[in-house]
Amino acid sequence: MFIVDAHLDLSWNALQWNRDLLQSVYTIRTQEVGMPGKGRAQNTVAYPDMRRGQIGLCVATLLARSTGRPVPHVDFATPMQSYGVAQGQLAYYRALESQGIVRIISDAAALTEHVAQWTAENPSADLPLGFVISMEGADPILQPDDLQAWYDAGLRLLGPTHYGPGRYAGGTGTELGFTDIGRELLKEMQRLGILLDLTHLSDESFWEALDLYEGPVLASHQNCRALVPHQRQFSDDQLRAIFERDGVIGAAFDNWMLYPGWSVNNADNQLVSLDTVVGHIDHVCQLAGNTRHVAIGTDLDGGFGREQSPNDLDTIADLQNLIPLLEKRGYSTNDIEAIFHKNWIRLLTDAWGAK
Repeated sequence: MFIVDAHLDLSWNALQWNRDLLQSVYTIRTQEVGMPGKGRAQNTVAYPDMRRGQIGLCVATLLARSTGRPVPHVDFATPMQSYGVAQGQLAYYRALESQGIVRIISDAAALTEHVAQWTAENPSADLPLGFVISMEGADPILQPDDLQAWYDAGLRLLGPTHYGPGRYAGGTGTELGFTDIGRELLKEMQRLGILLDLTHLSDESFWEALDLYEGPVLASHQNCRALVPHQRQFSDDQLRAIFERDGVIGAAFDNWMLYPGWSVNNADNQLVSLDTVVGHIDHVCQLAGNTRHVAIGTDLDGGFGREQSPNDLDTIADLQNLIPLLEKRGYSTNDIEAIFHKNWIRLLTDAWGAK
């Protein structure tokens, strides 16, 4: 079944991790054997494996923070550096597009055509993967007025912050709201029709964003605080607020977001399975009373690998194994299609159709 994954850090993996994603997951693992660093030789995402798993469309991120707390390869000392890194990541996606490997999707007509090709009875094996460009943390945007240039370059979704105190808003692990330039950024997003990704917003920023921004909202890779009590997850009240805006929440596959008390310092992924992911999906559906507001947003390449993923997931192609698990809980084929692709497609089509 065709799948849309609403959160993959592909350019970050290709450039900052120096991974050739044209190779299979298994080839990359072999190349990384003996290489120091978390997640090395454990990766789960590459383009051949996306094709094998029918993940024909994804939200592909630009990720380059500048929070004043530099972290190698992800958080840079100045906004100018994070701007340069994010521009390079965008250029990588455009290079893939120039070679016919991917298709960057930025309007409703292109989305409709791409989905029709991938969901045809016998789709071509060499169809390009579809990428919708997002930015995870707005630090590379030097000032709100620059958002127009990013939009013109293909940016269509934006999460204003990431971990820590972003330049535009408080992120995960803070109790900070939006800054003055963050409020200006929301106005520009509204004007341009850039969708707001609420993922990683602090509780204070979350509620402020919903008050200030009237456009389409989503949470690209987000799980349930009722099941895993941590500020990184959203509470039931926050989930309901997204339902009220007809938004969509993408289930994330990071073990510490799936199982309460799971720690990267004691990484036993036998505690977590794909059925644990289904538990979070089911919680959202039960809370909403339907399957309209939940989908997939794996974050499987977000700085970890198999050691921090469900134990029965080897590569991203194994997303197809969610089907029998959902069926076992009573979900119909129509329900599963909604979760796998139709909800994301509806959200994007409605947002772009209204632009």
